[in-house]
Amino acid sequence: MWKSSIKNGGLIGLKTTWTLGKVIFPITLIVVVLQHTPVLPWLIKLIEPLMGILGLSGDAAIPLVLGNVLNLYAGIAGILSLDLTVKEVFIIAVMMSFSHNLLIESAVAAKVGVKLWIMIVVRLGLAMFSAILINVVWSGGQEIAQYGIMQVQEEQVTGLWSIALLALTKAFYGVVQLAIIVIPLMVGIQFLKDYKWLSVFSKWMAPVTRLLGMKENTSTTMAAGLIFGLAYGAGVMIQAVKEDGVSKKDATLAFIFLVGCHAVIEDTLIFLPLGIPVLPLLLIRLITAVILTLIVASVWKRLDQKKERGFA
Repeated sequence: MWKSSIKNGGLIGLKTTWTLGKVIFPITLIVVVLQHTPVLPWLIKLIEPLMGILGLSGDAAIPLVLGNVLNLYAGIAGILSLDLTVKEVFIIAVMMSFSHNLLIESAVAAKVGVKLWIMIVVRLGLAMFSAILINVVWSGGQEIAQYGIMQVQEEQVTGLWSIALLALTKAFYGVVQLAIIVIPLMVGIQFLKDYKWLSVFSKWMAPVTRLLGMKENTSTTMAAGLIFGLAYGAGVMIQAVKEDGVSKKDATLAFIFLVGCHAVIEDTLIFLPLGIPVLPLLLIRLITAVILTLIVASVWKRLDQKKERGFA
């Protein structure tokens, strides 16, 4: 079976790389070209004061917008086209970890029964708060980030051919680095599916869900979100909620947790080529998810107790 898992996972990885590469390549190409026209500098200057509050330069608006409107891969494509400091890339990575693919993933939450506005407010709120906090606490990371096999562009290129060559090079390497991460990842996920390890992981998750104020039947939803993410694991999560009879309260708590920490393998590894420390990124997401869920669960429990006393 392992040969079949590798083959099927590899094929899925190639298809995923092709699908996402069709987003990354043109976006990187366009952004790099726009950098050498008056359009992008004008937009950057317009919103630079807002970015300053978050500890970012005006350029950082590009990956943030792309990441929220499209997905993490599009946001990373925006990062690859810019020369940013390690601190800036780390802040953007944390923000996009909390808030990316906002439209699709919020729609997934709505299908499961979670209110749309809750997901949007929580995700954007976490992104903004984390950026401001990191900017205040961390004074380091001022060196220019090295993007894996990407080389930092030290000199400003001029001329149509030079700009086109630079854009094509950055776009090509962006897709190559995507493939290096996505293909092995899809093979791993295929193994999880074929060997039924997802169900085993769901059982392991049961004590965690109880600790976070949810019933045990939420464990499959949590496992799917932690491994596959809100978008990739949408089908598994929606089906799990239906089959396991997860309440709206537990579904909301599960999604609040997963907003802070989902797709822990992919969303961590995908930032490796950006030259930032990924372990602190993972810990920030995990700790934030646990604390936020415990707070919401505690408040919700007290409100339910007050309602019960009111009806008594």
